[in-house]
Amino acid sequence: MSAAGERTGAQVIIKALIDQGVEVIFGYPGGAVLPIYDEIFKQNHIRHILVRHEQGAVHAAEGYARSTGKVGVVLVTSGPGATNAVTGLTDALMDSIPVVCLTGQVPTHLIGNDAFQECDTTGITRPCTKHNYLVKDSDSLATMLHEAFYVARNGRPGPVVVDLPKDIQFAPAPYVGPESVKPRSYRPQTKGDAARIEEAVDMIARAERPIFYGGGGIINSGTTACKRFTKFVQQSGYPCTLTLMGLGAYPASDKLFLGMLGMHGTYEANMAMHGCDVMVAVGSRFDDRITGRLDAFAPDAKIIHIDIDPSSINKNVQVDLPIVGDVGTILGQMQKVWSAKVKRRRNGKAIDAWWQQIEKWRGRDCLAYGTDDKIIKPQYAIERLYELTKDQDVFITTEVGQHQMWAAQFYKFEKPNRWMTSGGLGTMGYGLPAAIGAQLAHPGKLVVDIAGEASILMNIQEMSTAAQHRLPVKIFILNNQYMGMVRQWQELLHGGRYSESYSEALPDFVKLAESFGAVGLRASKPSEVDDLIKEMISVDKTVIADISVDPTENCFPMIPSGSAHNEMILGEGKSPKSEQTVSEDGMVLV
Repeated sequence: MSAAGERTGAQVIIKALIDQGVEVIFGYPGGAVLPIYDEIFKQNHIRHILVRHEQGAVHAAEGYARSTGKVGVVLVTSGPGATNAVTGLTDALMDSIPVVCLTGQVPTHLIGNDAFQECDTTGITRPCTKHNYLVKDSDSLATMLHEAFYVARNGRPGPVVVDLPKDIQFAPAPYVGPESVKPRSYRPQTKGDAARIEEAVDMIARAERPIFYGGGGIINSGTTACKRFTKFVQQSGYPCTLTLMGLGAYPASDKLFLGMLGMHGTYEANMAMHGCDVMVAVGSRFDDRITGRLDAFAPDAKIIHIDIDPSSINKNVQVDLPIVGDVGTILGQMQKVWSAKVKRRRNGKAIDAWWQQIEKWRGRDCLAYGTDDKIIKPQYAIERLYELTKDQDVFITTEVGQHQMWAAQFYKFEKPNRWMTSGGLGTMGYGLPAAIGAQLAHPGKLVVDIAGEASILMNIQEMSTAAQHRLPVKIFILNNQYMGMVRQWQELLHGGRYSESYSEALPDFVKLAESFGAVGLRASKPSEVDDLIKEMISVDKTVIADISVDPTENCFPMIPSGSAHNEMILGEGKSPKSEQTVSEDGMVLV
């Protein structure tokens, strides 16, 4: 405290975080944030997790936020500390993850003078945050901090930066609590327009070939939204598909679920999207990996789009009935209208015929793959991981690449907040720090990072973080010695010219694990996979499991870039043969 009994800026920052319910901060110290670190030392309310790179700090905060529904908090220093966080901030923006990132800044009188470790943090982060603040006077410090949490968690969630000059951290500062901060300029609409909801229910009831298309916005809205979405789909009896970010919003084991859609989605999900006459898009943004070629996207569909972000409406796809608001609230409104007005399914015969068609598409068994008793297929490794862990409450993170898509295809999620992957930005190196964040949020739970040998090396230094904090995360590497998705595209689209996609100097991952005081395991034959997984689960330490998989295996189905949903490439050996066209390279074209 200052002589007059006022709090310093650094003390106000810690008080604001405590009042916001923050339990964990992910950070890395530096000169411009030392006053804050001094206050962290003096208190026991908030746990600080020392990461080894600021990108890892933001990804860890994302994993914490996505697995809990809370705001993740990051603390980094000025200059390179802030710029190192930019990739994580952009990732959080693309995937709508609530993060508050506190960045140190040089003293106010030095801003603009190219001082040591100075950069224009607010200018740099403006395109990759939902909002950002530069605190210029201590009187506004507490208000800006509380506003940052409000903006991060309300409406469409996202990352917010608060840039904190060092002199503001030392100066006396008044404190106000979060209850007295009510931003007037940002009041997202949560309740849907009643007339549009009535119209939407009528469209859904009249549909002959309907489909529900759910995205990550359902999960961001909370568990109530997921329950309401599930109940509404089941009441209707209509088919449902989810995006990569939406997995877990609807139980994967339910018969109405068609699997993931999009570039590596299932045949039945993509064909149903292409052939539907009414599409109910809930908490999704129609990104290019979902839509494929826009001029051929769902050509016969009337589209209902429910989303809290008005800027997502008609951004990529023109819709017929937009409803702006919180998806959980709107689904509750729709359910009431449906229960009151729709006593029976109006187009029973048409819906039955639609399901018959969908079952034919399901019969193609698009995820089937060849087996070999001498080499591990990556799909097999994930299938065995799922079978041996499905009775536990498991949290799965991934890196980015083929393994990410195989994980989405073969690991089934029954509940939300158990699946954490980098969808919009596709950030290699995401999975390990995200797993650390999830493990801190859920001690005693099984947390597995499904990784590739190339992607895991992007933030492998966070093994040190896991070791320091004794976090028993499991790193399940599908090691094919290639940047697998790059190699696949080079094979299919660039004549098999594998330019710089082979990893020529990989570490011994078993010895690498042991060097961090962790456990290293390896499997090179299918017969070894089950025992490895069982041992990995049983060890109460960080584990790197190195699974040597088929380096030539490709991830199918696949919609080539610029193609429509009904222009998928399937893998070899799909059935029935009579419905296929086989290209010269052995790929099965739909």
